[in-house]
Amino acid sequence: MSEDPPKRRLVRAPTRGNEIEGHTRKAAVRLKTAKVRTPSSQAWLERQLNDPFVAAAKARGYRSRAAFKLSEIDDRFHLLRQGSRVIDLGCAPGGWVQVAIERGATHVVGVDLLPVDPLPPAQLFEMDFTDPDCGPRLMAALGGAPDLVLSDMAPNTIGHKRTDHLRIIGLIEAAADFAVEVLKPGGAFVAKAFQGGETSEVLRVLKANFDVVKHVKPKASRAQSSELYLVATGFRGR
Repeated sequence: MSEDPPKRRLVRAPTRGNEIEGHTRKAAVRLKTAKVRTPSSQAWLERQLNDPFVAAAKARGYRSRAAFKLSEIDDRFHLLRQGSRVIDLGCAPGGWVQVAIERGATHVVGVDLLPVDPLPPAQLFEMDFTDPDCGPRLMAALGGAPDLVLSDMAPNTIGHKRTDHLRIIGLIEAAADFAVEVLKPGGAFVAKAFQGGETSEVLRVLKANFDVVKHVKPKASRAQSSELYLVATGFRGR
């Protein structure tokens, strides 16, 4: 799944782009360049140390700052309800699973290529979502049609723009096809996308199967990132 650290109680959405309620902005931290660090790792570490969402995630026990992305999306679209069934694709390290459980989901199943520490009562699988056996296994564990399918999947990039773009599209298409295949009527689908990263075909499929399809960029998504989310609500059923 997405980016950084640890777990606990939910809060309201951030009040402003770079501030979180209850946390004052601190002076920026700058690191002395270490010989063992590459410029990119140096920049990443400085960004982490100066990111208010990282600090807030640690303070509230979330495993990832990405928890705030789902919190904000849910505050706006009210996707999670008491008793919801949820499938989380690309769930590592578990931030979205935590939010789903905190907001009332009673049946949560997640999958990721990476191992994820347990988050009871969620059932978490370490496997490749694109494996044909994965979908049926997730559905069997969930025990019924999901109300919500989440996808924070992102491919491993190789630095070749065209290849990376195709990998991004492939994951979005796979997640969307799965959602249309398994969702309960009235259900919803949320997927990580990138500006220009999804095809008109994906949007066509979603608009043909859902009442409303929107692009959303949560405040917790870094401003300089091209990351955004597709939110499709009101699944019409098969």
